[in-house]
Amino acid sequence: MTAQELLESLNLLDENERIEAKRAQEAGRSLLETVCAFANEPHLGGGWLLLGVAPDEQALFPGYAVEGAPHPDKLSADLASQCATVFNLPLRVEIRTEVLAGEPVVVVFVPEAAPQDKPLYFKATGLPKGAYRRIGSTDQRCTEDDLELLYQSRQRESFDAGLVPGAALEDFDESAMADYRQARAEANPDAEELRWSDTELLQALHAVRRDATGAWQPTVAGLLLFGKAAALRRCFPMTRVDYIRVPGREWVPHPDRRFDTVELRAPLFTLLRRTQAAVLDDLPKGFGLAEGQLQRSDTPVIPLRALREALVNALIHRSYRAQAPVQVIRYANRLEIRNPGFSLKSPDHLGEPGSMPRNPHIAAVLHETRFAETKGSGIRAMREAMEKAGLVPPLFESDRGQDQFSTLFFFHHFLGEGDIRWLAQFKELQLSDEEARALVVAREAGAIDNATYRALNKVDTLTASSALGRLRDAGLLSQQGRGSATWYQPTEKLLGSAPGASIDKLDALSSKPGCLSSMPDGLSSKPECLSSKFEEERNALLDDIPGPLAARIGAIGRRHPPELVRELVVALCSVRDWRAEELALLLSRKPETIRQDYLRPLLAQRRIAMTLPDTPSSPQQAYRSSQDNPS
Repeated sequence: MTAQELLESLNLLDENERIEAKRAQEAGRSLLETVCAFANEPHLGGGWLLLGVAPDEQALFPGYAVEGAPHPDKLSADLASQCATVFNLPLRVEIRTEVLAGEPVVVVFVPEAAPQDKPLYFKATGLPKGAYRRIGSTDQRCTEDDLELLYQSRQRESFDAGLVPGAALEDFDESAMADYRQARAEANPDAEELRWSDTELLQALHAVRRDATGAWQPTVAGLLLFGKAAALRRCFPMTRVDYIRVPGREWVPHPDRRFDTVELRAPLFTLLRRTQAAVLDDLPKGFGLAEGQLQRSDTPVIPLRALREALVNALIHRSYRAQAPVQVIRYANRLEIRNPGFSLKSPDHLGEPGSMPRNPHIAAVLHETRFAETKGSGIRAMREAMEKAGLVPPLFESDRGQDQFSTLFFFHHFLGEGDIRWLAQFKELQLSDEEARALVVAREAGAIDNATYRALNKVDTLTASSALGRLRDAGLLSQQGRGSATWYQPTEKLLGSAPGASIDKLDALSSKPGCLSSMPDGLSSKPECLSSKFEEERNALLDDIPGPLAARIGAIGRRHPPELVRELVVALCSVRDWRAEELALLLSRKPETIRQDYLRPLLAQRRIAMTLPDTPSSPQQAYRSSQDNPS
């Protein structure tokens, strides 16, 4: 691609996982982290760097302007040298200089590394902190799960193939083995493994392996699939499913309004059936009377296929390293399924063919017994089932910070009579069907982004970006964030006549960053996003601040003069580096207010500095007191 094509792509789209623009005055760490991420990301095919271009801070909406690379030849030589020496293996990148808007810019193509060469990482830092992945349009430091995924291409064993300390062959449950045989026979009556003994079957399924002494011992996959209840409780005390019933539409943190919880723990085949039964018994039902029938039939509001696939995905792809349960939370208007472990597959590619299983041995057993769909089709199956039932499509959140993946099902029928009446107030806008669907989802979820619009309407990124821009210009959506963090929040104009909608509620949710990873702040209704949690996090931050400074923060009000608040920000930045979201939490203000009213003027005065000056929009961006003015 040419420099002009790269710039046009950046300015047309809200985000781009294969293109990164940077000022890049030198071949610094931030630039090399992006190089590392492009080289490591599986199936991405590498990525492009456009150097000498930066976000246009004066533009009303996200955009990039050409600044030029002052010394393009030196920058190119330094980058090529760094790529060949700083990583564990030499990386050869393609570099050329072009002229754009009368200024020299440097175009770099980073090829994807060969599977046997991954993970690529900084030699000086080592693993895991020295390796990066390209997640959406951001560079993310690799976790243990990421490294395991990259090493699997080298045939390194997965976590579910590891031995369980303290477990023995006596911990296997014969009834669980019989359950597997029955399910396998239903899927394929002629499967040869049905004729094997239990010992041979356990070995073939990687349920056991030899330890250092040569004795057979249960693996993680084996015990989770076939373990006795006592062994599961002893070896995996938090590996269970919690079914939680919450009254109303919001998480209730108050002790006098408790929710009901059912804890489920069993081998995976039994656990799936019990969880599915518990949820189905509690879901709202619809009924119908088929022609020629005298008796009505009741069906759950969420299709069985979608629910089953969501539960299977949660147990197949969850992180069994994490000592935390899968949560199934039933609200009055929705069902949320949360499992420990973010998606190893980029959120931008959820629903596309191909799978990146965290637990390949567990996944293989559940696939061959037809508990799960064909590999890589689970997300697509859920979307198709909900669409066929006329329901709002499921929403998916992959949160690397919280190390959690969530599936959200609304009980709301899509574009029913109520929605049509509500949308009629915007008839002068001549909304397309795709735009109407997006507005309904934005109203129900509290936010929408490019990825959600694409999944909802089966369109490409450019079409989604254009449509969301039109809804923004019409005053129905408010654009939040910049670049890769762009998302859209319903405006008061959109929500004014929506039943039960509340701008205050949405503001309360969206003012706390980190409620989602792959989608905008405020789409989730997790307990962590509620005010009581805000206070806990704010108090934790205050505990790290010297007493006199904490007292100044406690005395500050919303109408405090801006210049006094700026002095407080400078004082805070002399203690340690702060992200805008942390300052917003401390000072009880919105992140955008912090950026516009306090950080930007202080940066202009050079009283504070960015920790990542080459990537101003980085999610990891923080601010520190300038060395020439450390007060």
